Amino acid sequence: MNRLAINRRNAAVLESIIIIGLALVPLFSTFPYRVNIFLTWEGAFRLSEGQMPYRDFGTPLGFGFWLIPALFFKIFGPYLISLIKAQVLINIMGGFAFRSIMKSLGLPAGIRVLSVLLFVLSYSFFNFWPWYNHTVIIYELIGLAFLLCSLKGGKWRWLTLFAAAFFTFLSFFTKQDGGGLALLLCLAILGYHSLHERRWTELLGFVGFYILVGCIFILPFVPHGFGYWFNHGQPPHNSRLAVKDFADEILNFSQWLKFYFLLIVLLMIPSLRNWRALWADKQQMMFLLVTVGILVEAAIFQVTSYTPPDNNIFFHSFAFAFIFTQLAWILQIKLEDFRYFAGAGLLILLWWSGTFYKYIDKILTRMLPPAQEVVAGGENVVSRNNFMINTDTTDVSTSEWIFSSIPVFKKIYMPPSTVHGMDRLMDMPVIKSKGREVKVLNLSELTPLDQAIGYKQETGHQIPLWHHLGVGMFNRQLADYNEKIRNKYYDVVVFEYAPTLNNFFPFAIRDELKRHYRQVDSFLAPRRPTNATIEVYVP
Repeated sequence: MNRLAINRRNAAVLESIIIIGLALVPLFSTFPYRVNIFLTWEGAFRLSEGQMPYRDFGTPLGFGFWLIPALFFKIFGPYLISLIKAQVLINIMGGFAFRSIMKSLGLPAGIRVLSVLLFVLSYSFFNFWPWYNHTVIIYELIGLAFLLCSLKGGKWRWLTLFAAAFFTFLSFFTKQDGGGLALLLCLAILGYHSLHERRWTELLGFVGFYILVGCIFILPFVPHGFGYWFNHGQPPHNSRLAVKDFADEILNFSQWLKFYFLLIVLLMIPSLRNWRALWADKQQMMFLLVTVGILVEAAIFQVTSYTPPDNNIFFHSFAFAFIFTQLAWILQIKLEDFRYFAGAGLLILLWWSGTFYKYIDKILTRMLPPAQEVVAGGENVVSRNNFMINTDTTDVSTSEWIFSSIPVFKKIYMPPSTVHGMDRLMDMPVIKSKGREVKVLNLSELTPLDQAIGYKQETGHQIPLWHHLGVGMFNRQLADYNEKIRNKYYDVVVFEYAPTLNNFFPFAIRDELKRHYRQVDSFLAPRRPTNATIEVYVP
């Protein structure tokens, strides 16, 4: 074999370098405060403090999402930077799970390394913070990896089958839509395997393990209002399943999904002509089932988990792996040849250059600052950099953001108004004098203030983990908060007013605060654009 070739050994080394090396990059950087990271923080902090979900706080999700962040809080302390470290582990787990799936599907070494590179660039490299719409897919991939290993047989097949059921349920217990789709994909794979092998033991074993794990996770919380909090489509929750929404999203948009599906159909035409031979080819059928299943899941997931809009981009690497495997066979190209491998790798880097160019751009901006657009004679110059006039007088560029001296916010920068506002809050006499006994209602995305102030958090099965009305809390909790505000129960209320977001923090609570409390301060929320204000109230 050519000395410059991708073989099994150096492929494993390259994949490990790609997965681990790129996952570690965030450890050497600083970060702006992340929008919506309050939810990750609050759940991880409460779990790390020993609070029990549904008994001490309510959440419409399972608590699978917060397990790894809570563990990292216990190991490294409750700091925002601990969440970055947790995501490093999650990204490494996801990368090796994807590699295992590709290995089980029999990809040639060259295409597998390229697929791993694409997976990391397109799905994990830019995910610095834990977020449930990402973690749910990582748990799914780990479950799929164990499932495919189990179906290969061997003495560990029942243990790996149990692991597959465990992580597939953990995916469901992280987010219902992605986790439910993960279960359906696993059942489709097991259904084909059972029909092909004319043996149902693996399918029955997986279902049995899944039910067992589900009972272990759910039954202890049934007495604490689990059925009310956990969103399985019952009131007051919204199921988000609307045919019109799916039609609008898939037919109006979803260009990459439809393009990949078209290519797969075209490439499979020769095999589809002899569908019996395709059905008998277990490895090819498994590969096709996984790929099409992931594409279908991505099409559904983008509707049920609609924010942020790039939640579903985990499908690129699966489609790439399948399409390139078929093309390599048709064109008789061996991507293990280093010349072809290097060329394909460079094209992938060009394709997904946006994920790493922002780091290069910071250097180029310092080395090649933009030219002053002034022409002799006083002519006005309009270019791509100034053709739009920004009329938002509240926006604060991240170049102007600063660091806070509060330890929990170490290495995280925010608008100066936010940093100074938090300092004023920490210096309030009532907070300094009452210490842990001060009663604070923190209805803002600055949830790390819980730890910074050190007050005793409210607990109980009626306390929501987060305060988005109709999503994380409901009218029953709204009425409880309003009653406490009318009775002036809280010493300090921190409320975030985000007028463009539908009850992100309930507007009705702010109305009640205006009637019964006195506003003593306000400052910008750590958002970009800075379109929300944090208000501080006292009785």
